[in-house]
Amino acid sequence: MTEKLLAGQRALVTGASSGIGRAIACALADAGAVVLVNYRSSQEEAERVVADITHRGGKAFAVQADVSKPEDCERLFGALEKKLGGVDIVVANAGVQRDAAFTEMTLDDWRKVIEVNLTGQFVCTQEAVRRFRHQGLDPERSPALGKIIFTSSVHQAIPWSGHVNYATAKGGLKLLMESMAQELAPEKIRVNAIAPGAIKTPINQDAWETEEAKEKLLKLIPYGRIGEAEDVAKATVWLASDESDYVVGTTLFIDGGMLLYPAFREGG
Repeated sequence: MTEKLLAGQRALVTGASSGIGRAIACALADAGAVVLVNYRSSQEEAERVVADITHRGGKAFAVQADVSKPEDCERLFGALEKKLGGVDIVVANAGVQRDAAFTEMTLDDWRKVIEVNLTGQFVCTQEAVRRFRHQGLDPERSPALGKIIFTSSVHQAIPWSGHVNYATAKGGLKLLMESMAQELAPEKIRVNAIAPGAIKTPINQDAWETEEAKEKLLKLIPYGRIGEAEDVAKATVWLASDESDYVVGTTLFIDGGMLLYPAFREGG
């Protein structure tokens, strides 16, 4: 049997109780990592993720924390230290949507999405970098001091009417990731992002659950199918592994070609 890509690695996935985060946590565990499954409020769902990983022969723990709060992040990484002895991979995945037309969007909904989807990623990964530095480089574990992967979106590049708070947060996340990568690469800390397109998850169920909605969505996807959470998870495993050790400051789009603006295939 070939060695698993993430054997011996210790991983944190934020917002891992459902959807893309859940799939990423399971895939990292399948690849050999020990995984800390972070959740904010869905303890029962998080425990189900842990049970699923354990049933498949992996090892995982669930820890509650609101990653937009510095004190929660400090406690979260303290749990990592206690349970896993440290951390090698951080997938900053936690996110929310609060959608509305621009002039109808409340300031609270604007602030909440920016707080979780952008500020929360800053707070969480800032603590991660401190932990990486404290641990020091272990070449037998990985040539990288640490690996950070942000879950972004095609909407870091594609404007999204009715979702200005979400698109703004993801646009900001792109430059947060790239600026961090530029600053931290000399320390052998690799920072990258994954940017999913249309993926089947509970949060966007109304966009694919009926034939009419599915047909409308497929017009935006040249590859002709809606993505699964596992599509994102498989790519995340590679980006977290040492197979991608020379990949730094890159956004990997997992979108079936959505970023290619398919409406222009016929001349626009």
